Amino acid sequence: MKEKIIQAISNVYDTEIPVNLWDLGLIYDIKIASNNDVEIVMTLTAPNCPEAENLPYEVKTMGQRVPEIGKVEVTITFD
Repeated sequence: MKEKIIQAISNVYDTEIPVNLWDLGLIYDIKIASNNDVEIVMTLTAPNCPEAENLPYEVKTMGQRVPEIGKVEVTITFD
């Protein structure tokens, strides 16, 4: 299931760089609970990124497109 999530969120691109967020290394962790709810931990290219609201929403939306997935929560970190 993790591979399906990675495949889905690999369709989210940084608007300033023609590379998807997975390949950029901005997705730090994908946690799948026993009920198939998912938490995706990610970062942004910069704290003041102009896409700071849009990119996490896109990641969540793409994750929710995986049929087996329950709820998707995206957490932003700068650690």
